[in-house]
Amino acid sequence: MRQTADLSFERIVHEFARWRAVPEHDRSPAPAWWWGPAFEALDSRQEMPAEWCTSLGLPDGSPVAAGAGAILASFREQTLLPWTGNFPFNANRSNPT
Repeated sequence: MRQTADLSFERIVHEFARWRAVPEHDRSPAPAWWWGPAFEALDSRQEMPAEWCTSLGLPDGSPVAAGAGAILASFREQTLLPWTGNFPFNANRSNPT
């Protein structure tokens, strides 16, 4: 992956981990800004760092493409996008922070 794409993907991996840490009923829908970096990473066979694999719930040594697939899977049944100010919390729930 290009260096800028790598940085964008790293950012969304960290955001994904924050998002998944929120209980599902309090979590916002997955944000659309993940699409671009995830799609760019779908062809990468580069091995992800162990920290990324853990954040994405994947086995150590997984390729970046598998991480991108895990992120894109969060959109599978989604019909709404979150307001950016609410992420990672659901706008209909109170934000505990």
